[in-house]
Amino acid sequence: MAKDTILIIEDDPDIVELVQYNLEREGYKVRTARDGESGLQEARRRKPGLILLDLMMPGMDGLEVCRALKRDEQTAGVPVLMVTAKGEESDVVLGLEMGADDYVTKPFSPRELTARIRAVLRRGKAPVQKTRIELHGVSIDSDRFECHVEGELVPLTRAEFRLLWRLASYPGRVYSREELVDGITAGETLILERNVDVHVSSIRKKLGSSSDLIATVRGVGYKCRD
Repeated sequence: MAKDTILIIEDDPDIVELVQYNLEREGYKVRTARDGESGLQEARRRKPGLILLDLMMPGMDGLEVCRALKRDEQTAGVPVLMVTAKGEESDVVLGLEMGADDYVTKPFSPRELTARIRAVLRRGKAPVQKTRIELHGVSIDSDRFECHVEGELVPLTRAEFRLLWRLASYPGRVYSREELVDGITAGETLILERNVDVHVSSIRKKLGSSSDLIATVRGVGYKCRD
């Protein structure tokens, strides 16, 4: 896999030119495709380090492309960062559930896009088994099953701790409610997706001055600030 190569699948030539210029300035090699079909072929041929995928394309749209990428053994492990126009929250949810790693909304700044690409690529590296996370004044210890804010113990329930740990493990990564349910139940009990909102509200209250650590992504789910 060419880890320093990014494949842009986007039908707008102005966006392709802008993104390609900025990514190449950052040292990435860039390949482009103007439609879903050719994008799939290029992904299978090149196996890039990351795919920047537009959702709204004529013919084969981004959701179909993402589905095909994740079903193909050759490309299933390639990170996908989706690009969408504002308001297409339902498409974003579907994309995340299909395996997309993150998304960015149009219009976007080149700096934001580059930062998100770096974050996704960092997450794609060989995982390190973390037992402690320090983030914006919040300390989370999985060995002790404890959370502290500025040194003060925060009394989280087991489900709340699992939810916070999952979010904090990948700051900036957006999780749908369904993904968070899977992460906090561990097969032990049934928790409805709407209960995730209750858990998040409770965690925020307990975090006090650090309550803004967890951000709501409207229509999608939640993330931890990076």
